[in-house]
Amino acid sequence: MNVDAIHDGIVIDHIAAGSGMKLYRLLGLEQLEVPVAMMTHVSSGKLGRKDIIKIDAPLPVNFDVIGYVDPGATVNIIRDGQLVEKKQIGLPEKLVNVLRCKNPRCVSSCEQELDQVFLLADAGRREYRCRYCETKAAEI
Repeated sequence: MNVDAIHDGIVIDHIAAGSGMKLYRLLGLEQLEVPVAMMTHVSSGKLGRKDIIKIDAPLPVNFDVIGYVDPGATVNIIRDGQLVEKKQIGLPEKLVNVLRCKNPRCVSSCEQELDQVFLLADAGRREYRCRYCETKAAEI
């Protein structure tokens, strides 16, 4: 398989194998009109297998979404064909408008203009709870 190098853009690397599509959907990459390459189950010396997403455009990405899907992922920023920044992603403390509360009586379900806010409740279990009603977030 041969995927061209990108000139200006973003490479999301070290994504746990099989998690790339979740990340693709949550980041809304299907709506972009720029080249996006996704490789799944690529050999990795560090992880055994991994997924990689390459976006051939200098777009902002939501690091909280990346950390939610895989806190071990890295983001490489490419400018003029050169790596200019490498970011280690961790588990975010707060997610805003990434998840929706499943509790139909939650104020965030009734008030459409209210942000959907989830706070990290247990880092070991990667568990998030709604800021307003404490309902546990559904698995992605």
